[in-house]
Amino acid sequence: MDKKIEIYSSPTCHHCINLKKFLDEKGVQYTEYDVTVDEEKRKELVDRSQQVGVPVMFIDDTEMIDGFDKEKIIASLGLSD
Repeated sequence: MDKKIEIYSSPTCHHCINLKKFLDEKGVQYTEYDVTVDEEKRKELVDRSQQVGVPVMFIDDTEMIDGFDKEKIIASLGLSD
């Protein structure tokens, strides 16, 4: 898969943990930004998504998925369930 996946998350967020576990199980490569320790990425999250909640996932800088929306992720990445 040649898609650029970025995830803004926090280590204590249970939806973030489930999202990363799901992507790991599917073999999807992603870049993770921990907004609890990276102030620049926290500001970037707000600028890009207009929100502060996590997880937020960006696909190829064009599509945003808010939360762990498994069905939308499967469809957007062409994964099998």
